[in-house]
Amino acid sequence: MIVIDDDSGVRESIGRLLRSAGFQVHLLSSVNEFLDTDLPEGPTCLVLDVRLPGQSGLELQRELAAAKKVLPIVFITGHADIPMSVQAMKGGAIEFLTKPFRDQDLLEAIQLGHARHRGWLEQEMAVAELRARFETLTAREREIIQLLAEGRSNKEAASVLGISVKTIEAHRANIMRKLHLRSVSELVRYAVRNQIVQP
Repeated sequence: MIVIDDDSGVRESIGRLLRSAGFQVHLLSSVNEFLDTDLPEGPTCLVLDVRLPGQSGLELQRELAAAKKVLPIVFITGHADIPMSVQAMKGGAIEFLTKPFRDQDLLEAIQLGHARHRGWLEQEMAVAELRARFETLTAREREIIQLLAEGRSNKEAASVLGISVKTIEAHRANIMRKLHLRSVSELVRYAVRNQIVQP
């Protein structure tokens, strides 16, 4: 867990609350401090004050989005206004809480953020594992996957590549074994969804 708030009292109070709930917490006072800090390994969530000295919380949210860094954010602020909260939520914030907020509201938002980040990390690991398996495929096997993703039958793929249907079937069996998948439809769905091949 990372908390960024320039008010040391608020920062320490949130730190105590989160530690009592079993979280490991990094307490920071500015965006610059955050940018100089390594992110914790595993699922995490960022509790972020909107108004900070230097770069604001909303600016950091935009910067993380532009860098494609997925990090769930719970905004906290003592100076909320509707456009600000709309901007934060449109940017993907988990919650936008106005100080003073209830401890339970903050904990619930953090637990939701934590769960979302865990799901995203698990998905990333699954994709990385599949990509690593794809690296074991031969050039011909990759050609066959591309043809299957385009909706070609075994016969059509064989015709395009100038090989027999039996050879296509043998390659398919090798592909399924190497990728640890059960069906060609599962293979195509996963490969297209994760942009390993183009539909």
